[in-house]
Amino acid sequence: MTIRPLLAIALSFSLGAGTVAAATTPGDFTATYQVSRGGSPMGTATISLHDDGGGQWTYRKAIKGTGGLAGLLGARMDETSRFRWKGELPEAISYDYALQTGVKNRQRHLRVDWNTRQVHVEGDKGSETYPATPGIVERNTLPLALGVALQGGQQQVALAVAVRQRVETQQFRIVGKETIQVPAGSFQAERVDRTDADRGFSAWYAPQRYPLPVKLSQRDGGDITMVLVSYSER
Repeated sequence: MTIRPLLAIALSFSLGAGTVAAATTPGDFTATYQVSRGGSPMGTATISLHDDGGGQWTYRKAIKGTGGLAGLLGARMDETSRFRWKGELPEAISYDYALQTGVKNRQRHLRVDWNTRQVHVEGDKGSETYPATPGIVERNTLPLALGVALQGGQQQVALAVAVRQRVETQQFRIVGKETIQVPAGSFQAERVDRTDADRGFSAWYAPQRYPLPVKLSQRDGGDITMVLVSYSER
């Protein structure tokens, strides 16, 4: 079994037509999701945002395998991001990824040194160092950064992503509205697709309600789908 973390995003937003409202960054929250792989139940995910004080925040996603091979292997994935708000963007400070199963473990650690403007990545495939770009976000905070952009009225989003070996630009845009039924309810949602590469990435947002998607589907990394079960503010 392979469980890859969600793609993440960041940098500047390109505006769609019309007036764009100022986005409001969210406060502390906890959200839960059902996770499936290839249409079969795989596990549960808990996503939380916490204000650590001093201008720093922690965003965490924990997935626990409860069905299929993930359940048999007792798979657990934990992604923890620490960031600071830079305008309406969660600018990366660090990112830690850990996957544990009954047969293998994987880890990746990313640190941004803003004094030297360098990104340092360490993982199972070795170490990398490359220049940081102001406003970068790593993969874990994709749903949050994109959701805040949509709440601010963005129609197209151009983002700088800190991946393993470099910062890459990714493009997203709203492609339409769809009625989405998930455990948390029925929503008239805005569908957002990645448009610069065929990565099979789609996310459905109700931006007037939540900064996170009510549904997310990602083909790259194992045909993973997440649907919202609950969302609460603290």
